[in-house]
Amino acid sequence: MYHRTTSVTPLPGYRVAVTFDDGTSGIVDLADRVQRLPTGVFAELQDPARFAQVFIDPEGGHLAWPNGADVDPYLLYDEAHSSLSR
Repeated sequence: MYHRTTSVTPLPGYRVAVTFDDGTSGIVDLADRVQRLPTGVFAELQDPARFAQVFIDPEGGHLAWPNGADVDPYLLYDEAHSSLSR
C-alpha cells in the first residue's frame, strides 16, 4: 500500500524524520544514498544546507529536493518503519 508523506524534518547526519498519512512516523537514514557516489543528484546533497532543502512533492507525496533528487515512497515508508524496530 502506498502512503503519502505528510511531514518531513531534516536531521543531522543525512537523516530525516517523516510522518505518513496513516499517522505513523519514523527516522530514515539517507547517508548511504547521499555519500555513496561522488557525482549525481545525491552527491549535491552532501552539502548540509542543500540536504536541508528537502520538501514533500505535492503531486507524489514523496521526498524531493530542488536539484531533482527524490526518494521512492515505498522504500521511505519501509525504512521509516524498520527504524522503529531497531
